Amino acid sequence: MATSLTRNLSINGKTQAVSVDDDTEPLLYVLRNQLAEKGPKFGCGVAQCGACTVLIEGKITRSCVTAIKTVAEGANVTTLDGLGSAEKPHPLQHAFIEQQAGQCAYCGNAMIMGALGFLQGRIAAGNRAVPSEDEIKQFLSGESSTPPFVYLCRCGSHLRIVRAIQQAAKEML
Repeated sequence: MATSLTRNLSINGKTQAVSVDDDTEPLLYVLRNQLAEKGPKFGCGVAQCGACTVLIEGKITRSCVTAIKTVAEGANVTTLDGLGSAEKPHPLQHAFIEQQAGQCAYCGNAMIMGALGFLQGRIAAGNRAVPSEDEIKQFLSGESSTPPFVYLCRCGSHLRIVRAIQQAAKEML
C-alpha cells in the first residue's frame, strides 16, 4: 500500500526536502518534476537504457526504477546537472564535448553519469590506471558491472564515447 512520504536528500550537494503522495514514486519523477533536474531523463522505464542514471552515495543507480522510499534519508544524489557548468565543465563533460561524443544526446546523461560511477569506483578500489578501450566497452555493455547495467547509444557514437571516457580518466586519475 502506497503512503505519503517526506524525505530530505542532498541533491548535488544541496539539501532539499521532497514530498510525495505515493512512496513508490520513482526517484526520476521526483528529480525532474519537483527539483527541476533535467539531466536524468525517462528513456525505457525498465532500467535497460541508462537515460535516468544518477549516483546515490557514489553508486550507479537507475532512477526510473528506484522508488523514493528506498532512498535513505539524507542520501547524497548526484545528477548530471550538478557536475559542472558551461564555464567550468567536469572532465567528463569537457571530454564528451571535445570528442563530439554526444550526437543526439539521448545517451549523454547515461554515458557521463555511468562513466563517472565507473571511474570513481576504480579510484575507490585503488585502481588509478586509465581504463583500456576493452575495459570501457565491457563496462558499457554490462559485462563488468554489478548489476549488469547496459548503456545504449542510438546514434552510434560509441567509439567517440570510449575516447571521451579515456580522455576524462586521464584527467581524473
